Amino acid sequence: MAPSTAATEQSNLRVLGVDPGSRVTGFGVVEFKNRHLHYIDCGRIRVADQPFAIRLQSIFKELSAVIREHRPQVMAVEKVFVAHNPQSALILGHARGAAVVAATNEHIDVVEYTALQVKQAVVGNGKADKVQVQHMIRVLLGLRQTPPNDAADALACGICHLHTWNTAHRLQAGLRGAGSA
Repeated sequence: MAPSTAATEQSNLRVLGVDPGSRVTGFGVVEFKNRHLHYIDCGRIRVADQPFAIRLQSIFKELSAVIREHRPQVMAVEKVFVAHNPQSALILGHARGAAVVAATNEHIDVVEYTALQVKQAVVGNGKADKVQVQHMIRVLLGLRQTPPNDAADALACGICHLHTWNTAHRLQAGLRGAGSA
């Protein structure tokens, strides 16, 4: 889904990035405000060693609480990639589904990006490793400490969307300005 019209008509946008996992789900909240990128919060949702359905419910409930606390306009999440293990991709898809339902239940738009797009937006290299992503998250957001992998990946999803949104927003403004000339 594309960002709502209300979100794209303003010059500020708050995004919840999510890195879903069946045992650990990372989240990161970033904002583009006053033409700058701002860190709001990040963390990890660790689910207990319980039946899978209960773990999915925990992801849903915890992310719903994060959404209610931080009020993002958009949730950015990585697309599921099936490489060597379809079973792992299926489990990840369920965790991702719990996250998406948490967002849509709170009336938040959901956007998706490939891992390549996220890494390209944050590091400038679609093949970057996790250490490079963590480092760039720290640099881009001016953090004193490097966030854990899951939280850094979630922040990277959020930043990827903010870069995409900001570019589209500037192009749209330029087209409106060119049309009036």
